[in-house]
Amino acid sequence: MTLGYAGIFFYVLAAMAVVSALMVVTRKSPVHAAMFLVFTFFCVAGVYVTMSAELLAAVQVLVYAGGIVVLFLFVIMLVPLGSGIQRLPVRRGAVAILLAGLLAVAVLSIYSHAVASEMSMATEGTKIMGNIETVGTELYTRYLLPFEVASVLLLVAMIGAVVLARRQV
Repeated sequence: MTLGYAGIFFYVLAAMAVVSALMVVTRKSPVHAAMFLVFTFFCVAGVYVTMSAELLAAVQVLVYAGGIVVLFLFVIMLVPLGSGIQRLPVRRGAVAILLAGLLAVAVLSIYSHAVASEMSMATEGTKIMGNIETVGTELYTRYLLPFEVASVLLLVAMIGAVVLARRQV
């Protein structure tokens, strides 16, 4: 099995995303953790590009790297982090077992998904559509109700944030 340039870029970007995600959770400085989070989001966007999902890559950069991390940085700047932070005792063995279990579940999930997709590709023909058209069709047909529920929840959260901010001023 030969790997092309896209495969090499995929594995390099995926490895960089995993390493930078580990750096997010191991840094003591919240600003450094936020910067590693930005790098992780860009690596994941690169993985999306190698998989020909350009729309998801653009959304990843605009929404997550652009909006969510800016929100995190505002929270970091406005909340006094030095007071009230206590470290919880961590059992390294329990954490190792939990991580090994999560890794096993992830590997089994990826394997079962690969087997199921090979079987579905063998049994049914696939339509050739553009990436954006496919996402739009699935979003507004099969996933219309969850999409609308998420939009209502976001609207309620936004109104709640405005109400809470108005009370404190």
